Amino acid sequence: MAQCLAFVTNKWVGFVAAVWVQAISGNNYTFANYSVALKSLMGLTQLQLNNLSVAKDVGKAFGLVAGFASDRLPTSVILLIGSLEGLLGYGAQWLVVNQTIRPLSYWQMCIFMCMGGNSTTWMNTAVLVTCLRNFRRNRGPVSGILKGYVGLSTAIFTDIGSALFANNPAYFLLMLTFIPGAVCIPSMLFLREVPPASDTDEDRQEGRYFWAFNASAFAIAFYLLIFDLTGSHKGVVSRAFVVGLLLLLAAPVAVPVSAALRPFASRKLWDAEGHKASQESKVQEKEGERDGEGEGGKEVVKENGESEKEAGNVEGLKEEEGKRGKPLIGEEHTIWQAFGKLDFWVLFVSLLCGVGSGLAMMNNMGQIGEALGRADVSVFVSLMSIWGFFGRIASGTLSEYLLRRSATPRPLWNAASQILMAIGYFILAFALPESLYIGSIVVGTCYGVRIAVSVPIASELFGLKHYGIIYNTIILTLPLGSFLFSGLLAGILYDAQATRGAGGSNTCIGAHCYKAVFVIMAIVSLVGFGLDILLAFRTRDVYTKIHKMKKSAQTPTS
Repeated sequence: MAQCLAFVTNKWVGFVAAVWVQAISGNNYTFANYSVALKSLMGLTQLQLNNLSVAKDVGKAFGLVAGFASDRLPTSVILLIGSLEGLLGYGAQWLVVNQTIRPLSYWQMCIFMCMGGNSTTWMNTAVLVTCLRNFRRNRGPVSGILKGYVGLSTAIFTDIGSALFANNPAYFLLMLTFIPGAVCIPSMLFLREVPPASDTDEDRQEGRYFWAFNASAFAIAFYLLIFDLTGSHKGVVSRAFVVGLLLLLAAPVAVPVSAALRPFASRKLWDAEGHKASQESKVQEKEGERDGEGEGGKEVVKENGESEKEAGNVEGLKEEEGKRGKPLIGEEHTIWQAFGKLDFWVLFVSLLCGVGSGLAMMNNMGQIGEALGRADVSVFVSLMSIWGFFGRIASGTLSEYLLRRSATPRPLWNAASQILMAIGYFILAFALPESLYIGSIVVGTCYGVRIAVSVPIASELFGLKHYGIIYNTIILTLPLGSFLFSGLLAGILYDAQATRGAGGSNTCIGAHCYKAVFVIMAIVSLVGFGLDILLAFRTRDVYTKIHKMKKSAQTPTS
């Protein structure tokens, strides 16, 4: 009983720690909250500022190092590296914006921006690799919840900065400097790999607990949304909001507490009906012995939940793979084997179309708002974060449900998000009434869907054995997309429309500033839609097999 209690408690305490790490690891998406201050202090053009944001996103390219390290280093070390790198990267930016030191040279600032961006890859890799391995049968909900909290983290930082520091960019960067380390270091004690669910009952119990995490995340999202939509807040109201937010963030602790108490509840039930259960158990044991003798033995289930029949199938697949020389889609791949598959590159390019353009909008939100006459863009940054959360968590849970029920391929969710994203860009391009609100919600939601659904897709098509490096290769779409859509497209087209002012900086006011940018990104989203449809068609057999395995796992044995 003590061993079972320790296992269950550690498993769910580790997931709570993972949730908290993800709730502070979306700092990479908050550039718009302090970009205007950097542009003014350093006298940058929009192209130069956008290239700074690209340097931030290029940090994710070095996530390949975190991917390789995830196969060789414990989770705690990976978290420590991420928190220390974030301390240096965002700490240098804070010193500049706070005017504690003179503005660094452009290339020096690019280096520190890159370090700040790279710090999140270590945190995300530690969390995703560990949790997907711990909860293999529930990859959709795990991805949706964890990526959902990443989406919320931008709103969490933004709204706390608005409530306590009146959107002061220096104080905002101070939060980005110290809070991630303050969360990651204690999380090192709890987040580790444990054996996955070993039977159907435990699998179902996991599903119930994930609904509790979903409920807690939705409560936080609605709480943040109410704060954003009720105007400016000051004094006691702002401080009360922050206290309430911290309490909601602490709420997931109820899940491991419940898991810890569950064995005691089972023990009480045993004490109440112990004699009856004991007698029935003896009868069943005798019948089982007779059946075993008569039938030559039934299928034996191992401790890890894998039947001997399943183990035999796995060994057969491994032998077949050795003869073929390369795995099929749906089996374990090394990164080099994945590179040789068309499906990998279809997923990569379709993800580039979606997240690349979405990231460009996030990075340019400060200037987009300014061009459309909005002095304060924090509400739009927060809206993209909150609705990105809704997209992440809903797509993770619903894609899992439809996969189990009707074998719906997950890439179809990406295809749907691309169509909606294209509509959002067209609304922004033609500056329709309240287009910035509508665009922030639509693009944020669709960006969230793409991020969350692509995580289990990569694991289902190429396996979990080398998932750390495969995941970090897939997210190279973030720096590449940032460079193409933000650094080049948005920066060059904005500067072509802008008027140069004092200090070398330039400004553009009016709907025309980003019209061409949004039209091009809408077209790119439609290209991504076509690629996602292609991937869904090519992988339909894989998802049919996954559906059958999930259905058979849910079928009770007699």
